[in-house]
Amino acid sequence: MRFTLPPGPPITFRARLHDARTATAIGRWLALAFVVCFATGVLSHFLQHPPGWLADHLPSRPYWGYRLTQGLHVASGIAAIPLLLAKLWAVYPRLFAWPPVRSVLHALERLSVAVLVAAALFQLFTGLLNTFQWYPWPFNFVPVHYAVAWVVMGALLLHVAVQWPRIRDHFTLDSPGTLSLPEADGPNRRQLLVGVTAAVGAVTITTVGQSVTALGRLVLFAPRSPAYGVQGLPVNRTAAAARVTEASLADWRLTVHGPRPFALTLDELNALPQHEVTLPIACVEGWSKSAHWTGVRVRDLLERAGGGPGSRARVVSLEAAGAYRVMDMGRLYAQDPLTLLALRLNGEVLSLDHGYPARIIAPNRPGVLQTKWVGRLEVVR
Repeated sequence: MRFTLPPGPPITFRARLHDARTATAIGRWLALAFVVCFATGVLSHFLQHPPGWLADHLPSRPYWGYRLTQGLHVASGIAAIPLLLAKLWAVYPRLFAWPPVRSVLHALERLSVAVLVAAALFQLFTGLLNTFQWYPWPFNFVPVHYAVAWVVMGALLLHVAVQWPRIRDHFTLDSPGTLSLPEADGPNRRQLLVGVTAAVGAVTITTVGQSVTALGRLVLFAPRSPAYGVQGLPVNRTAAAARVTEASLADWRLTVHGPRPFALTLDELNALPQHEVTLPIACVEGWSKSAHWTGVRVRDLLERAGGGPGSRARVVSLEAAGAYRVMDMGRLYAQDPLTLLALRLNGEVLSLDHGYPARIIAPNRPGVLQTKWVGRLEVVR
């Protein structure tokens, strides 16, 4: 039996505002959010997993750089959620366009939109769950999140290129396409856009306080509040999770490997010249907070072990396992005078959850690379 399409669409939409002007007005802000999220995410990825050719060139200044960019990454991702939902509402009647496919080019266009929507929903959903450190899936979050980000950006660029004539015709209130729309829809469209703006503002303000100290009291939905934590600083990975106990540290000594290797007890480390810095901890989940740290400069320890001014460092934690148990530190970080093997936090000896007896604190560095429970330093040339 020969199949023939019905003469008309299965559903007819009568609601207003599902038009190109509404989609364009929301789409501009959504595209901006995606671009900021993508750029800061790629930067974060390279800071955490630098290729060998880049490791020695990653800058350690400004010291607050990672706090700013990662805060923007998470804030723009959260802001994109209501924007994406509003954008999908504005355009979903087009899913029922009739006939569903008019040509090969039209089929490819619809396929690209499907890829964009699926990848964007996946990216925002998994990214949001990452801020809560909840991973109900079998894959490794970091490489998949990074790969899908490129898919989203590629599909977004293709979508903008294909839709550019419609976007251009409805880009401003004075654009020809916008002027051709019914004037009666204008007030309702403004109310809709004001509502979307309010939703974006609400979710941003109630979460961004996890990295903007001045807005800390407004944090309602963020998984971490910088106002709470041992010694005034939140803890992501506890000593119990890392299987580090006070008993296991009873005979602790820091060993430094290099041309002139040596080992130091905690008392001997405390007897070395101490330096004080104020640096933020900024985590990939989006929270950050500045703290006052006291300890020994890493570059002084590397120099004592025979490392030259261009030496890099490898840091090994005492934790039993973990993706960041061993951390390589590029030359600019290792030689920065702000990079410490910290022994005190806010004037107190480090708590076990903050890395007692010694941890790394370095400027412009992801929190996962601020290694806790340091047992060994190595000079790397």
